[in-house]
Amino acid sequence: MNKESLVQFIQQVLPMSRDKAGQVVEKFQPMRFEKNEYMLEAGKVCYESHFIEKGIIRSFTFDVNGNEVTTAFYPENTFTNDLLSFFKRSPAKEYLQAVTACETWYITYEDMQASFHAIPEFREFGRLNIVNQYSTLKERMLSMLQETAEQRYSHLVNSSPGIFQSVPLKYIASYLGITDTSLSRIRKEFARKTASY
Repeated sequence: MNKESLVQFIQQVLPMSRDKAGQVVEKFQPMRFEKNEYMLEAGKVCYESHFIEKGIIRSFTFDVNGNEVTTAFYPENTFTNDLLSFFKRSPAKEYLQAVTACETWYITYEDMQASFHAIPEFREFGRLNIVNQYSTLKERMLSMLQETAEQRYSHLVNSSPGIFQSVPLKYIASYLGITDTSLSRIRKEFARKTASY
């Protein structure tokens, strides 16, 4: 593993010189997760923020009836952590789990705070990255209220097509807020419409 993909991601979020981007990623360390291994468990404090170089992480929790609900997918070239737990130092309410074997670059809370103070560009990158993460969460919340299951499925296909090759359909159905049977019906209908264009 090398930090090239992380450097490129940082420069994409906030344009800066390669030397400065190299300074930003200096504190990041490599980590690997096996398939189904937990990056974070509910009830524990999130001490690390991870950039995913390879693989897919999902977050999930349990509803009032004890059913497992997938709340997000984090594919390659994205950051993942439990935002509230990480920044407020409080126990997480969700699980983060590797759907596939994963390779990540992580930074601890302490190193992130030190870098925020020492490197203005890193502070600005962090701010933009948090805004992007919040925007994604907000869009998902609104989509669950304002879009049909078919629209949510179409959006997921268009924004993250690789997920369907690696993620079990039961997780995708849970993420979309539908049953496995409904997902199967929607997929067939979507494929039929796509083929007719």
